[in-house]
Amino acid sequence: MLRPLSILAALLLPAVAFTQQLQFEVASIKPSDPDAKGSSILTDRAGGLKVTNVPLRNVITMAYGIRDFQLSGGPGWVGSERYDITAKPERAESATGSTDLSAMTDEQRKMRDDQWKERVRALLADRFGLVVHTETKEEPIYVLTVAKTGSKLKAVTPTPGANQGVRGDRGRSQGMAAPVSMLANTLSNIVGRPVVDKTGLTEKYDYVLEWTPDVAAAESADSVPANSGPTIFTAVQEQLGLKLESSKGPVDTIVIDHVDRPSAN
Repeated sequence: MLRPLSILAALLLPAVAFTQQLQFEVASIKPSDPDAKGSSILTDRAGGLKVTNVPLRNVITMAYGIRDFQLSGGPGWVGSERYDITAKPERAESATGSTDLSAMTDEQRKMRDDQWKERVRALLADRFGLVVHTETKEEPIYVLTVAKTGSKLKAVTPTPGANQGVRGDRGRSQGMAAPVSMLANTLSNIVGRPVVDKTGLTEKYDYVLEWTPDVAAAESADSVPANSGPTIFTAVQEQLGLKLESSKGPVDTIVIDHVDRPSAN
């Protein structure tokens, strides 16, 4: 099933014909220093974008809220050439009119994030000539369920101003008042497949998950050396009381139809 997603020539229904796409007011794009170390994609409280030493492929996946395995097509330079991008909106905007993220509800944070990604997609269309479409295919996925031993996640009530979400490092992920949907997204990045949450767990949770990164993508604990630490599959079951089960399901992918190297600033 194909669904056009061109943001150069958006197909709008009459009812929304006068909807204006959110855009950044000013933007600077230039090739990164070949000797640059490290990379990052950041947003500030005003809703700006700061990309440092990052391939365009990574910016595209971020803008469309997908993972690398969900993006296909395009020339090789999309994944190899790195860019520095700085972009600012016309004024500080958010779902609440405030830049205090800790004061926002989950819905307001999501709206702010959606608005930010819309601006990035508009920037990619304007300066890189990016045109894409989506394809939905039946692909291998993982289903996240509650193990027979029961969930070990600790349900918590978020405290205003306290840290919320997921932070991680190589072989470790910590959830702080995080919904299971965030855990599923984290696991998807680790195992390289979509992870569908079918736990039925609806609260917010604190947890710490630790595994051996070198065997994170193994299909099962049986396929790695006995002396290795826990795979992500074993860690999820033993530490969180959940289970990752292989399955198949519909997966949305983004296909690059056209892209150019960036226009001049």
